[in-house]
Amino acid sequence: MNRLADSQSPYLLQHAFNPVDWWPWGEEAMAEAERRDVPILLSVGYSSCHWCHVMAHESFEDDRVAAYLNEHFVPVKVDREERPDVDAVYMEAVQAATGQGGWPMTVFLTTDAEPFYFGTYFPPEPRHGMPSFQQVLEGVSAAWTERRDEVAEVAGSIVRDLTRRTLAHGDEGLPGEAELAQALLGLTREYDEKHGGFGGAPKFPPSMTIEFLLRHHARTGAQGALQMAVDTCVAMARGGMYDQLGGGFARYSVDREWAVPHFEKMLYDNALLCRVYAHLWRATGSEQARRVALETADFMVRELRTAEGGFASALDADSEDGTGRHVEGAYYVWTPEQLREVLGEEDAAFAEAYFGVTREGTFEEGSSVLQLPLAGAAADADRVARVRAALLAARELRPRPGRDDKVVAAWNGLAIAALAEAGAYFERPDLVERATEAADLLVRVHMGDVARLDRTSRDGRAGGHAGVLEDYGDVAEGFLALASVTGEGVWLEFAGFLLDIVLQHFTGEGGRLYDTADDAEQLIRRPQDPTDNATPAGWTAAAGALLSYAAHTGSEAHRTAGEGALGVVKALGPRVPRFTGWGLAVAEALLDGPREVAVAGPVGGELHRTALLGTAPGAVVAVGETGGAEFPLLADRPMVGGAPTAYVCRHFVCDAPTTDAQELARTLGGGGA
Repeated sequence: MNRLADSQSPYLLQHAFNPVDWWPWGEEAMAEAERRDVPILLSVGYSSCHWCHVMAHESFEDDRVAAYLNEHFVPVKVDREERPDVDAVYMEAVQAATGQGGWPMTVFLTTDAEPFYFGTYFPPEPRHGMPSFQQVLEGVSAAWTERRDEVAEVAGSIVRDLTRRTLAHGDEGLPGEAELAQALLGLTREYDEKHGGFGGAPKFPPSMTIEFLLRHHARTGAQGALQMAVDTCVAMARGGMYDQLGGGFARYSVDREWAVPHFEKMLYDNALLCRVYAHLWRATGSEQARRVALETADFMVRELRTAEGGFASALDADSEDGTGRHVEGAYYVWTPEQLREVLGEEDAAFAEAYFGVTREGTFEEGSSVLQLPLAGAAADADRVARVRAALLAARELRPRPGRDDKVVAAWNGLAIAALAEAGAYFERPDLVERATEAADLLVRVHMGDVARLDRTSRDGRAGGHAGVLEDYGDVAEGFLALASVTGEGVWLEFAGFLLDIVLQHFTGEGGRLYDTADDAEQLIRRPQDPTDNATPAGWTAAAGALLSYAAHTGSEAHRTAGEGALGVVKALGPRVPRFTGWGLAVAEALLDGPREVAVAGPVGGELHRTALLGTAPGAVVAVGETGGAEFPLLADRPMVGGAPTAYVCRHFVCDAPTTDAQELARTLGGGGA
């Protein structure tokens, strides 16, 4: 057992019994490298990463490799989900040096934590032009011993290059109509008209981009934007990336047709996609969108919810296949023979056609990923339901994928927003309750006494890792959504606490935001990335929450900070719209107001529901008794004639109050129901 045994991270605990003498990231590991005068091997991954498991089994569980590692290096293991700041800094160096990156990430550092040699996965034997891991270790050790000056020169050059990098910010002003039109045109050029989505393989769910497209359509009426959103969502829902039996989405599709997924299931993808499909239903009334939103919400609650009320990070891609082997996708795929064993001949033949199961297989070793390939074909709904239920029950008996049960603040913020809104839209109060319980956990365990967020917790105990900007932005977004749905102003207050920390500790000159606080651990570079990855950029997540909070409260400081942060969207949106989706969505809210809706009346009443179903981009909703102190928007806004009344304001101009739900719907747009 090594030094990882006391970690909260399931990923680090997976390596606690390696023969490698792993250290967690920290000053003690750096001091040990200095004392022994050896380089640091930094290995970064996460628990549901397939190739991380492969490299661990091939190399880190090998006694010979471990002995060499322990003698010549200080090996440090990092969970990228616990320490996204460490991951971001060294991933930037890897990408700058090699032109690509990924996990597992393998970086060799000087005793001052300066990187000088990089890679990702290394095989146990030379293959496909890659050296073996043992060869890499021997080469790096020799360079450290025999060519130290060269190593120092390389490391110094890399750090200087990273430090000199400046960020195009767009100080010239806010994104406007021209930039958003250019972004839409850029997306149109990258759009896959045949299969939906953007770009080629591998194809990731473009959640933030779809949010922009839906908001752009709501504000401008652009049908092309709506069509790209609709067609992409339909294609994803019919493909193998969506779990046709249990709901929820896998991480990405390895092909452009959405047929074969990488099978890990991440909380953040499912939270974002649950919200996307709920918003698509709100805009179009699509029954498929409603079904997928609810099935995805139910998947999160059923399979990711923890005993403390939060949501676990991920389910592994791999699981035991019944023969003792751990195989990617084993839990999810089917052969025709397996269908017959569960369903009998007639229903199995129906299931083969309905779910696209073939004799040759669409995945590996004759197995198939379940899809819905027969677009537009009529099917017996009762028979489909019976077959799905039987297959799901049979699948439940298979060995389950492992679960990374640490709670990540940012991703739980995304889940809170999705579940609160889905619960309100589809009249599922249980989902709102689950969102509220997760929010309670974040306040009790993650926020502490001074509203400083811990990034992670496990088993109800905070992990001790400082929250980064995406944690503050996404949790504030979740709290604001919960406030609008529940009418409980305490969530608005908690969002304000977090956003005040953003103003105090994450904001630099000219509206620039940093991914880490000014009093966080100092790395070789203070990370700063305004582009979306698998989740919204912390920069633009914070910008959106700042604008929403300002709309609720009238705070000029928060409004100014939100607008200042959006200068980067003016610079990047037209150039890289696929990677600025959430920033573009926030810019749509800015151009539309965002609108401020105050409903003097009961929570869950007709006017409140109508307000929540409006598609006006980024509109904020306050509901409750007039004159209450919880929501500033309700001040001096009484019910008219004793009836529930809605007040809508935008750009410092207010409409006449209305008691008519249909009139309110016309004002705010939308109405999926």
